Amino acid sequence: MNYFNKEDINSLEHLYKINLINSCAGYKSANLIATKSTDAITNLAIFSSVIHLGSSPPLLGFILRPTTVPRDTYDNIMETGYFTINHIHENILKDAHHTSAKYDKSVSEFDVTDLETAYKDNFYAPFVKNSPVQLGMKYIEEYDIKANNTKLVIGEIQGLYIDEKLLENDGFINLSKGAIATINGLDGYAIPNLKERMDYQRPIK
Repeated sequence: MNYFNKEDINSLEHLYKINLINSCAGYKSANLIATKSTDAITNLAIFSSVIHLGSSPPLLGFILRPTTVPRDTYDNIMETGYFTINHIHENILKDAHHTSAKYDKSVSEFDVTDLETAYKDNFYAPFVKNSPVQLGMKYIEEYDIKANNTKLVIGEIQGLYIDEKLLENDGFINLSKGAIATINGLDGYAIPNLKERMDYQRPIK
């Protein structure tokens, strides 16, 4: 096996290092977070850091990189308190990836891609049309991570829309039926297939 100690990692060429460290944690979720400013300008950005934090109440979080540069997603959430999380599927990979480009706040990523807004049940922020899993989120709180000046932003699910063919009888969302993507590192995309579901495990007596 290849081995890198801390000194090796710190001395690596910049791009090699970020590719290595971004992919060593394994596959990550692939989501588009959509927001809308108080001036009604929509914003859409890809995130690979959405995580489950709890079911009661239903909380999700995501990591936001340092706000020392403009972060339109964060600014819009702070202004309005609302955002949506939309799963990325294989038919929109290129457009979803393009939302990582740095546009001026006055430019909506919906306008420079073929991705479309969808508004539901008077929710303030737009959803991504045809995304198989769409979540309406309300901002709850955030935590500063001092080690690298990032933030953990936490939201509560206000509404959950799921393509009916993905939803199993026991509430399990079978993402493989929606060809939903995952991210490997910064720019590698995979479409996983469900291998097996296993029973809840108890100690062997």
